[in-house]
Amino acid sequence: MPDSTGAHDPGAYDPHAFPPFAVTVDLAVFTVRDGQLHVLLIERGQDPYKGAWALPGGFILPHESAGRAARRELAEETGLSETTVAALHLEQLRTYSDPDRDPRMRVVSVAYAALVPDLPEPHGGGDAAHAQWIPWAGHGPLAFDHDRILADAHDRIGAKLEYSCLATAFCAPEFTLGELRQVYETVWGVELDRPNFRRKVLTTPGFVDAVAGGARLTGGRGKPAALYRAGPAKALHPPLLRPEGARNDRE
Repeated sequence: MPDSTGAHDPGAYDPHAFPPFAVTVDLAVFTVRDGQLHVLLIERGQDPYKGAWALPGGFILPHESAGRAARRELAEETGLSETTVAALHLEQLRTYSDPDRDPRMRVVSVAYAALVPDLPEPHGGGDAAHAQWIPWAGHGPLAFDHDRILADAHDRIGAKLEYSCLATAFCAPEFTLGELRQVYETVWGVELDRPNFRRKVLTTPGFVDAVAGGARLTGGRGKPAALYRAGPAKALHPPLLRPEGARNDRE
């Protein structure tokens, strides 16, 4: 770049001095269906890894932010409507930049995670031959480094339940504490102590509100279980922490 005298500054930035690389987005979207944790996966329709399962995602276009690219790719590859995708709360997870993570070229990916109730059935589109909700416990090896991304995202959504009231969104408007506990057990993959869970929920301000006179038979021989609805709180103070065995310690 010339200075005021017209000479070139030897310390000026030269974009051609650095090898080019691409930036992509990958999305790990979870939901609870039929009492099981499911993840949204696509079957790749193109090489590399044609026919393999992968996370939805793709390349960020010029003049496009990562967040905008994430929603565009999610809509294109799964067939979810733009309205549905626009309403999702996508949380940026982390950046994945290992040099050999993509066989085509150097690719850096910005990953997003979400845990959302009541999502519709997807179908393939764009680069995806097919899109499907797959049970978390039953998914096989994924393309690229998506197994690592998915494991990190699973840990993130588990932490989300510790500090937020998100679990109540997966229950009916009126629910028992057993039904709420099942959401935590489904996402965390552990069995919780019932009395301890009940105590923590009922002593957390604003987490749930009792339904006056409400009760539901739950299939056991005991008395009907009391009903609750989501309380006014948005965050849990104190948090409802996972048992140590349910944590993902990988970095």
